[in-house]
Amino acid sequence: MTPGSGDAALHLAWQALLALFGWAGLVAVAVCLFRTLWEFLGRGVRGVWRSLGPWQAGRLDPRLAGVGGPEPAEPAYWWRQSWADAASAGRDGMRTLWRAFTDPWLDRTVRNLFRGRRPGGRWVRVPLGRFLLATLIAPGTAAGALIGAVLATVLLGWALLVFALLLGVVWLGWAAGVPLLRGAERGWALLRGLRVACPHPGCYAPVPLAVHRCPGCPARHAELRPGRYGALWHVCGCGRRLPATRLTGRGKLSALCPHCEQALPAAVATTRVMHTPLVGGTSSGKTMLMAAMVEGLHAWARDGALRVEYATVADRSAHTGINQQLTRSGWAHATTGGPPRALMLTVARGRRRRLLYLYDPMGESVSDAERVRTQRYLAHADGVVLVADVLADPTVRARLGPADTERAERARPSAQGPRTTYERLTGELAALTGRRRRLPVAAVVTKRDVLDQLTSLPVPGDGRIDDWLGDIGLGALVRSLGHDFRTARYWAVSAHAATGTGPLESEQRRAAEPLLWLLAASGLRAGPLTGRAGCRGPGGRRRARKPTGKAGTARHEPRDSARRPGPAGAGGPVRHRPAAGGGSARRHRLAAAALTRPTPSTPNPSDRKGTAA
Repeated sequence: MTPGSGDAALHLAWQALLALFGWAGLVAVAVCLFRTLWEFLGRGVRGVWRSLGPWQAGRLDPRLAGVGGPEPAEPAYWWRQSWADAASAGRDGMRTLWRAFTDPWLDRTVRNLFRGRRPGGRWVRVPLGRFLLATLIAPGTAAGALIGAVLATVLLGWALLVFALLLGVVWLGWAAGVPLLRGAERGWALLRGLRVACPHPGCYAPVPLAVHRCPGCPARHAELRPGRYGALWHVCGCGRRLPATRLTGRGKLSALCPHCEQALPAAVATTRVMHTPLVGGTSSGKTMLMAAMVEGLHAWARDGALRVEYATVADRSAHTGINQQLTRSGWAHATTGGPPRALMLTVARGRRRRLLYLYDPMGESVSDAERVRTQRYLAHADGVVLVADVLADPTVRARLGPADTERAERARPSAQGPRTTYERLTGELAALTGRRRRLPVAAVVTKRDVLDQLTSLPVPGDGRIDDWLGDIGLGALVRSLGHDFRTARYWAVSAHAATGTGPLESEQRRAAEPLLWLLAASGLRAGPLTGRAGCRGPGGRRRARKPTGKAGTARHEPRDSARRPGPAGAGGPVRHRPAAGGGSARRHRLAAAALTRPTPSTPNPSDRKGTAA
């Protein structure tokens, strides 16, 4: 063989090989474009779709995380499960695609072609046909299947990437919605002045988020708010859907304090709370005054001026028990048992509503500064009612004659005067709240029915009670209240006349005025019900209020002379004298009031108690 013929043969072999590869490429392109690409892509998409299921409700899914940990709720789907499902769907789609490439294409179709068989496995009898299948069809088919699988993988990968980006956008939307919803709730709470605190003894802890019971099972949810368990709704382990925001109705669920696990009133989630402690010494008349205040609120409610309800059944029972004591004996038992439980009432006027917490602590709780520090409910105070038993003050007692001293002793004066009580309270109150100068204080002089009988002192009369306190030697207390608090206002009340058997409704309304004034300071439109008694602001500056002419104002109504019975053994008929500094103008005003305003009916002496409060 000559060298020229060898080169020609090699050249011919290369041409044949190139022709074979070209033919195989054409077959591969045809197989890829007209068969494998779409088949593999379709199988991958179907695999992704099936993996995103199950699409039938109630079917088990092993990918779901079980309910566990401290919160008995299922994590929100968007929080983590959506990513787990997307990753699982992507893996299953790719696995299904390459499984189709392996079987049936490589393991059956291509193998049969290389063996000289048809793709379905049927034997070709003609040897030439077997040769052509193995040399011209099988390589191109294998290449077309591989190219189709690669292209399908790329297209499916791009689709999954777009899907992941869209899922990320959705996740970011929900994740951004969580702080927005929390911020909206927080802003709404700040706007409405919602500051929830536990009313139960020994706790009094702030409750930024209550524990909520599931209505369908005993589970307790401590994280029922927008978060990883859901932005608007949570799903309990029992399958019940629970609202996670105030907008969706979370306030309708029963709530517990997260610290002591005792029940909170239903209105606490949507109503501004007014924490109002009654502070006074032992036997100063706090409990009877609180009972008279509650009865006065109900008296206004009967006239339609207010809407008053007990916050819980326990509050109704507690107040009923106090009333039964007063009806039987005329006295309320001394408060005992450590820190007090708040008596809770919802008070509404117009569209505004307040949840009133009334604290009636033991008198011993303000006997020294150390005990005052343990009264943690004072840290939440929105206003203070200072219960002043002036008969317990040494300066006042020194002015009494022998007969008046005996009457004062029968009225059971407190062991601690109002000035001593205030001095022990004021410093610790500033330390506990940090905002004493922003608080209003209502100073209520109790046992007025006894004070009206004393001849050694001017009667409280129709004038300003703060001026009367100055006249009897308690001007320093008035000046201190005006200096230390945002504003101060004064009343003189007979809780004895407002409670028990045959109470006077006018005295009940007068007893409720301090609470109505404090509620008005919080934004409740109760100002027209609070009378005309003056206020003293910081530094002792006086701010006068206009008269309203309504029942329950701070001025006393004219009464029949000497027909109102006093405490048993407290002396004869009640004598009404002009207050110090009165004069003819005062007498003319009293006479005019007697002609223009109804005089309260005088109860039957047999129906009244024989003791004072």
